Amino acid sequence: MLLDVTAVEARPEFLLDLEFENGERRRFDMSPYLHYPIFRRLENPGFFSLARAEHGTVVWPGDIDIAPETLYELSVPVETCQP
Repeated sequence: MLLDVTAVEARPEFLLDLEFENGERRRFDMSPYLHYPIFRRLENPGFFSLARAEHGTVVWPGDIDIAPETLYELSVPVETCQP
């Protein structure tokens, strides 16, 4: 099932709070991906905070994005997260 991301909030420690088109809110940990060359710029917290929801997924300047199915399948419901 492919669900579009409708909203995103970048949080400390390279976490993304996501809202999907079905209204579900989930948290995704981006830190395991930062060693990949395409995501290296995201190691800068200021740049990471530029995340926005666009085209059904999360994007950053410079044509950086991540698949929405990855965001959904590897995230956890916000209710189960520490604040």
